[in-house]
Amino acid sequence: MHHLAEHFANLVEGYGLVVLFPTIFFETFGLPLPGESALIATSALAAKGSLNIVAVAAVASLAAIAGDNIAYMIGRRYGREIILAYGARFGITEAKYEAAERATDKYGSYVVVCARFFVLLRQLNGLVAGSANMPWVKFFVANVTGSVLWVLFWTTLAYQFGLHVSLLTKALHHFSLIGAVLIPIALVLVFVFGRSALKRRNTVAKKRRKAG
Repeated sequence: MHHLAEHFANLVEGYGLVVLFPTIFFETFGLPLPGESALIATSALAAKGSLNIVAVAAVASLAAIAGDNIAYMIGRRYGREIILAYGARFGITEAKYEAAERATDKYGSYVVVCARFFVLLRQLNGLVAGSANMPWVKFFVANVTGSVLWVLFWTTLAYQFGLHVSLLTKALHHFSLIGAVLIPIALVLVFVFGRSALKRRNTVAKKRRKAG
């Protein structure tokens, strides 16, 4: 695993944004690619002056938004059955898909916003939203919001971190420390948004019962 991380670090250091865009873009189709690692690595390079941090943020945002929306179209066009039939070879198992479906059904657009911060949801976000026939405008707004927040979080954190780390590989080795900060924040966001969604759903249900 160490050799893979080092090899990936060398690719990013050598090709920069050319590696960043397809890594994040294709990760949204469920492919097991290190999207977050690519974003952290390129942001660390920007801290060393090898890349422009604004360009890193812009490319990452475009890749995330474009990839998710194409995945949404695939899910909308071909549906759950086709995705599962061909997705297994790329790691999209029925169990993973069902877990993402349950989260999307329960919390709707809030999951789309927070999905970027979780590996499973990030990879299946667009596919599930599309196959579940979530309105595209609703998905697009939530997806742009989540993608931009995700990119800003990692670029800011990794850029500042990179200013104090001399080697790119060290930045990747400290990924777990950064994740330790991210996970509690993401859980709080899910709790807050999820609680709000449940309150609204209960209110709507009560109104319907009274009307009936």
